[in-house]
Amino acid sequence: MANTPSNMLPLGTMAPEFSLTNTVTGKEEALQDLKGDKGTVIMFICNHCPFVKHVNPEISKLGREYQKNGIGFIAISSNDVKNYPQDAPDLMKETAQQEGFSFPYLYDETQEVAKAYDAACTPDFYLFDGTLKLIYRGQLDDSRPGNGIPVTGKDLRNAIDAVLEEKKIDTFQKPSIGCNIKWADA
Repeated sequence: MANTPSNMLPLGTMAPEFSLTNTVTGKEEALQDLKGDKGTVIMFICNHCPFVKHVNPEISKLGREYQKNGIGFIAISSNDVKNYPQDAPDLMKETAQQEGFSFPYLYDETQEVAKAYDAACTPDFYLFDGTLKLIYRGQLDDSRPGNGIPVTGKDLRNAIDAVLEEKKIDTFQKPSIGCNIKWADA
């Protein structure tokens, strides 16, 4: 289990556009169609990473809680499925259904979207405002597999609440830690 931190894309960055396959529906979906009116959470996750498995119930809960308040949620897997077949799209669909994801779980086959977002690890979280400007990036909370700290989603939850309450978000943000994105051989 590698401990790879987020690259921490600069705040204020505009969300790079994308159109990817939704592994649950099989349809192409674009950021513009999935974004929320008040904000959008984009997270890079995968099926096999122990860090992601540790937080899946909480990210599913966050989606159910906040989507009804105008916050869009989008999960993306960019891992190389040739070398990591457990992250293949058909298994992504199974994971989305098992975890009760209320948001799309998209497959970034070319890894271009992960590169555009400077994603480094799974999970890697980004929160954009209603204009798709980056206002939070980093960890879900302080919990990690085996550290005994409960998964609460505190850091991301506080950022989303600030958006909904039209308050300033603290710019001191801790990077996420997880497994590195499994890049395809060049």
